[in-house]
Parts: sequence; C-alpha cells; structure tokens
Amino acid sequence: MQKIIILWSFLIIPLLLLGIFTYYPAFSLITISFTNWNGISSIKTGVGLDNYIRVFSDPKYFEIFSHNLIYFFVGFVQIGLSLYFAVILNSKLRGRNIFRAILFSPYIINSVAIAFMFTFLLNNEVGALNVVLKEIGLESLSMNWLSDPKIINYTLAFMSTWKYMGFMMVIIIGALQSIPNDIYEAASIDGANGFQAFRFITLPSLRRILELCFFLNLNGALSAFEFPFVIFPSGSPLGMSDTFVTNTLLTSFRYSDFGLASAMGVLLMIITIILVLAQRWLFFGRDEK
Repeated sequence: MQKIIILWSFLIIPLLLLGIFTYYPAFSLITISFTNWNGISSIKTGVGLDNYIRVFSDPKYFEIFSHNLIYFFVGFVQIGLSLYFAVILNSKLRGRNIFRAILFSPYIINSVAIAFMFTFLLNNEVGALNVVLKEIGLESLSMNWLSDPKIINYTLAFMSTWKYMGFMMVIIIGALQSIPNDIYEAASIDGANGFQAFRFITLPSLRRILELCFFLNLNGALSAFEFPFVIFPSGSPLGMSDTFVTNTLLTSFRYSDFGLASAMGVLLMIITIILVLAQRWLFFGRDEK
C-alpha cells in the first residue's frame, strides 16, 4: 500500500500537468472545430462539419500541404548527411570533437537569427551567394532564392536542414558509441570490409535511432513554421511559402476564423498520427512480432 501511495504521489503531478496542458487543449480544439467563432465573442455558433468540408473542398489547402511535403523529402537528405558525418566523426579522426562542435553549433543558434542571416546571404541583388557565383563565372546558377515560387520552399527546407542536421548527428553518434567494438573486430577477422561492416553491423544496430530520425523528420515537416513565418510574418506573396501551420495561424489571428483554424489543427493532428503509424509499419513494423 505504501508503495502504491508513493508511486501515485510521483505520478499525480505529471499526469495533472499532462491533462491541463495537453489533453484539455486538444479536447477544446476539437470542440471549437465544429463551431464558427471569431476568438473573442462568447457566442460560438455550431456549424457541424462545415469547417472540415471547407478544408477538403478548397484546393488551396492541398497546395499548401504540398509545401510541407518538400520539407519531408529534403529531410531525407538531412538524415543521410547526419548519418554520414556521424559515422566519420565516430572514427579515430584527429580533431573530431572540433568538427562535432562546428556541425552542432547551428542547432543552438536562435532560429530568428538564422532566418535573418540567410535572408542577407540569399538576397537576390546583393546576397553573398549570388555575388560569389557571379564572380567565379557561374552567374547562370544565381537565382531568386527567396522569391521564386519554384525553389523558395526548397531553400527554406535546406535552411532547416542546416540548423537541425547537427542535432540528429549527435543522436546517431550516441547510438554508434553503444555498439561494441568486439563485433567490428570479429567481422574484420572474418574478412568483412568497411562497407560490409556498415551494412550488416552499423545499420541494423541503428534501427531504432533511425526510426526516431524518420519520426523527427516527419514531425518537423508537418509542423514547419519558424523560417517561413520569420521571413514572411504577414504571409508570403501568393502564399508561395505558406505551410499548413503558418496558414492555420493566419486563418485564426488575421481572419479571426478560429473554427476553421481549429479544424485545420485537428486534421493536421490526425494526418500526423496516420503518417507516423504508416511510416513505422513501412520501414520497421512488417517484421515485428
């Protein structure tokens, strides 16, 4: 009995905080999604499924969601680079701690500072990147990095990759250091080369960590917000860089349509759950008992 009381004493506060700051807001979000509410009035008019129908019937939201998909696919590049640098910097490389610190440092830099830094770097006329390309004779490669609808979302996605690659690399390094060296030594004695050791020892040992990386990539892609919002706080021209989250924010606070914004939030939550479960089954779940 005493043990039960102690356990509940430790659990009650976290459970209470979880209920107040997670489950109650989620329940309120679902409730508001079935209403027409401006966020100020005390009157909330019930509209049934109208808000959800508006989302599915307007092709604008599908186009916005396609912007999130760009972040998702660019995220695979981030995972690949993180794995590549993690494997290299886990070896007996001279100065590896310095390189680790350099690659991890973007993660601790404020996202607003990073956004402004890249805004100056990628400026169409005086940005350092286009100036360098012009000086070395590659002027044909210079682009309107932050104003061309065809590439702006790729630019923002690679900004996110630059910031978060070091964080993911550190996670993978931690997993690599947990693999016993005896296994590699035994494989070397049996004649395995470096690629074979990576394929048959390293990758299987990183299975769970890679699952986490894929989850972080998916979650980050669906919730992409910081860089599009900081660079275009009032919304990008023609919505060319809007993501589902930034559009939800504009719908609620600019257009005062909290019912529609809540419906978008609920749909994003459902989509996230479905895609996480699908990704888990596709990559890791088919052979689990």
